[in-house]
This record gives sequence, C-alpha cells and structure tokens, in this order.
Amino acid sequence: MASFNKVMLMGNLTRDPELRFIANGSAVANFGLAVNRKFKQGDEWKDDVCYVDITVWGKQGENCAEYLSKGRPAFVEGYLKFSTWESDGQKRNKLEVVANSVQFLGSPGNPGSGGTGTDLPTGQTPVSGGDDIPF
Repeated sequence: MASFNKVMLMGNLTRDPELRFIANGSAVANFGLAVNRKFKQGDEWKDDVCYVDITVWGKQGENCAEYLSKGRPAFVEGYLKFSTWESDGQKRNKLEVVANSVQFLGSPGNPGSGGTGTDLPTGQTPVSGGDDIPF
C-alpha cells in the first residue's frame, strides 16, 4: 500500500518565528500561518481561515527567523506530522506542517505587496502575486 504526504500552503504569518537550537546544535524555527479561503454560500461570500503551525529546521529555519515576521506572506511546502504526548496527566496531540521549503513573498517593508524585496537570503526566490501566471 502506497502513502503520500505533501502539503503546500500560502498565507500570512500569525506570529514572529521563534528560533531555538536543540542539544546537537540544529536550528529549529516555529511560526503560525493563517490560510484564508473564500467561498460562496447561497448569494453571500464567506471567509474561512485555517491556522497552521509550521516547523522549519536548519539554515532555512534560521533564515525564517531573521527575515520573516508577523503579517508577512509566505509559501510553505512540507509534510504533515502528528505528535502525541502527555502533560499534567492529560494526553495531548498536535497536527503540524514540517516545512521542506519556505518562500518569502511580498517585500519586507510592505507585507502582502507581491514585491520582490531586496534583503532576501541567498537561495530564496521571491514569488510575485500571481498576476503574470499564464493559466
């Protein structure tokens, strides 16, 4: 039986990335992403927001902590990870996205602008707002 676990999300950060280093020295950054969806119900347009926790490891996590901030748009590719643990005698669980790649969207001074920004880290490619996509 085959399995497939891939997630692609585009949204705005709900909080500044939090960077920490684990015992072996690896960097890990965590942030929240709000993904908006508009849909029509009858004659009325509705908004639905999905809040997702994102984890980014290594140098990319360090770059996220340095260059991203609350409100900035980002495109995240990764996979779903389900974690369970016990805290104060209660079972807890969490579904999060572990990012394989994060693209910074917009420009640093103007969240959501779709501009290119000039202070992106090496290897990060800005993505436009999508107006020039041919389909």
